Parts: sequence; C-alpha cells; structure tokens
Amino acid sequence: MSFSQTIMNKIGFKDKKKFLGFLTVVSSGQIIYSAFEAFKGTFYNTLLEVFNLSNAQLGTILGALGISTFLYIPGGWINNRFSTRSLLITGMLVRFLTINYMLLFTPGFEQLKFIAMIWGVVDAFFWPAVLNGVILTTNESNRSIGFGLLESVRRALEVLMNFILVTVMSVAGGLAIFKGGMFVYNLLLIPLCFLVMKYIPKNGISAEHEGEGAKAADALKGLIAVMLKPKVWLASLSALTVYWCYIILIYTVPYLQAVYKINSSQAALFGIFNTGVMGIICGVLAGYIASKVLKSSSLLMGLALLVTAASLGLTLIVPKTKEALLPAVIVLFLFSFSIFLAKSIILAPVAELDIDSRYSGSAMSVGSFLAYAPVLLVYSMNGRIIDNNLSDPVAAYKTIFLIGVGVALFGAFCSFVLVALGKKSKAA
Repeated sequence: MSFSQTIMNKIGFKDKKKFLGFLTVVSSGQIIYSAFEAFKGTFYNTLLEVFNLSNAQLGTILGALGISTFLYIPGGWINNRFSTRSLLITGMLVRFLTINYMLLFTPGFEQLKFIAMIWGVVDAFFWPAVLNGVILTTNESNRSIGFGLLESVRRALEVLMNFILVTVMSVAGGLAIFKGGMFVYNLLLIPLCFLVMKYIPKNGISAEHEGEGAKAADALKGLIAVMLKPKVWLASLSALTVYWCYIILIYTVPYLQAVYKINSSQAALFGIFNTGVMGIICGVLAGYIASKVLKSSSLLMGLALLVTAASLGLTLIVPKTKEALLPAVIVLFLFSFSIFLAKSIILAPVAELDIDSRYSGSAMSVGSFLAYAPVLLVYSMNGRIIDNNLSDPVAAYKTIFLIGVGVALFGAFCSFVLVALGKKSKAA
C-alpha cells in the first residue's frame, strides 16, 4: 500500500476520487478569498495603498461582505435547487472576473463597495456549497475529520500564500509586485474550476429528471422542512456562540498590548501562533477527537465551550501586571486551543443530523445564517466597549471576556442538549 493511500485510509477516505474531490472543495473554499480578504491581516496597509482607501473606507468594504448573513436563508433554496458543482464554479468565476476588473482599472471606493456587495451575495450560496461539498465528499464515519481538515487546510494555505508573497516582496518590493501576487492567486481559480468539474458530481435535486418547476418547488419544500427542525436551530445556536467567542479571540493581541504592554514584535509572534498555528493544529485534532474518540462533534463542541468559558474566566483573575504576563499568555493559549477545537467543527453537528441528503445544502445555509451572525454585532459592540473605556482598558476587556463566558456557557448548554436529544432518538 502506498504512503498516500495509507494517509487516505487513516482519515477515512477509501475512494481516491472522493479524496481529490474533498481537497478540491477545501481549496476552492480558501483560494477564492486569497486575492483580497486573506490579505487584511498581513497586508492591511498595502491594500489601502493599492486601492487608495482610508481605514474607514476599507472597513466599509469589508463590512459590505456581511450582506451574506441576510441572504443565507434564500441561499438555502439555491443550494437545494442547484448542484454543489455549479455553485462552486459560479462563485469562483464571479470572483475571478471582479478581481481582474479591480486590478486592471483600480476602481474608486463606491465601485469597490458595490463589488464587495456582489461578493457578499455570492458568498451566501458559495460558502454553504463549500460546506455541502465536504458532506458530499465524506461519509458518516469521517465527516467530523472532513470539517476539521477544512479548517486546517484553509489556514495552512492562507499562511503559506501570505508567507510566499511576503518573501517575494522583501526581495522585490513595491505595489506592482503586490498586484502581481493578487493576479497570480486569482488565476488559480481557473484550474480549480476544471478540478471541480472533474471531481465533484452533480448532486441533489439538480441531478434528478423532473421538470424545472418541480425542482424549484422541491427545493423550497426542502428548505422549509429543514427550517422546521428544532435540532438544526439548536446546533446553529451552538455554532453562533463558537463564532462569537472566536471574534473575541481576535482581540487577545490588543488586550496584551493595552494591559500587559507587550511590544509589536511580541504581539506579532503571539498572533501568528495564537490565531495561525493553533488553527492548523486544532483542525486536524478536532476532527480526529470528534470522529474517533467521542463519536460526536456536538459533545466535543460542548466540552470545548466549557473550557473556553473557564479560560475566559481565568483571564479575569490573572493579575494585570507585567510579572503575570506568562500566566496570562498561557491562559490565552488555552482559550485559543479550545475555541479552535470548536470552530474547526462549527457546523459538523448540523451535518450529523438526520436530514435528507438532497437538502443538506439548505441545512448548511440555515446553519451559516446563525453561525456567522455575530459578525453583524460583536465587532462593533467590542469596539464601542473599548472606545468607551480608553482610560481603563482593563475594565473594557473584563467586560468583553465576561460576556464571552456567558456566551460560551450558553453554547455548551445547547450542545449538551443536542447530545441528549441524539441519544434519545437512537434509543427510541
């Protein structure tokens, strides 16, 4: 048996074509964002220069992407009606054309904002299609591993691609080089479209032979059926709390800078490990634990959220002095570890529910609607808390972390209720 086959068997892929399809779906779910959104951390200031934007304008553009949250539910009908293959290709082609337009014509703020809104609309059906693609290319025994690998591979690709561009720009810097990197990364979408056509089959209602009107009605029926399942909403509420706490994680670097006065080099090192390396490690680990050890992604999510609540609670206790920096960092690493375990399988509990495979796309859409809803509230809320306590950052972050404790405990409760309902259903 070859090494590659051994690896495939270890993670539950018996079929090479399904494994290649899985990698294609996961890569599509990252490469589509690699020529813009993935730069906001490493190349934030460069994006401002390239497109001649202010901080407020770039914030508005990134915020416009949040329109997808309002469209995830109708996106559920789209994911029922059309195949995962066609939705992935459509999303990548729209992104390919719009990025090329941006690079060729350098549009102004208003046009960029309009393009971002187009991306938000596309994301409402594209991201659930990615999640549905994971379901399509895995089976019940390795589905949690699939969702964990989705997180790990995407983070690894982002780190690698940003590192390559940083390295090239350090040798031959300049905005032209950066725009060239954007163009090259955008070009990768074309071979990915062909790989999707090759490895992702037509699925669901779109693959059936009934008339177009009947397919549309069946897709709507499936969406309504999914929305009437309390377990879907319960699992989605758990996912919402996970993403809320993940947003709080992003504030741990400014927390250490404001409260413990770490320098920029220390902050960068902490950030790379806390939100980069930890995500890569936890994705694989979460999938393995959920599939092989606990046999339940909901149980792992509940336990991880309990650890999240405990670690956030500990941040309130650790002294706010330079001498206590090491304990503070250790507690924040524990927070990062636990929340990335949960985030890696954020919608796996929805995928594990007893839902007709033809309607799994709408289940992912409904799950995404609640899971990513905190984007609309938490960033602005945390920002206001910090701005209102500029003279007392300790009080600001205590408030943010205390809210996180309550959110995490509520999420753990939802997860454990879901576990109990699952056991009751099996016993019936």
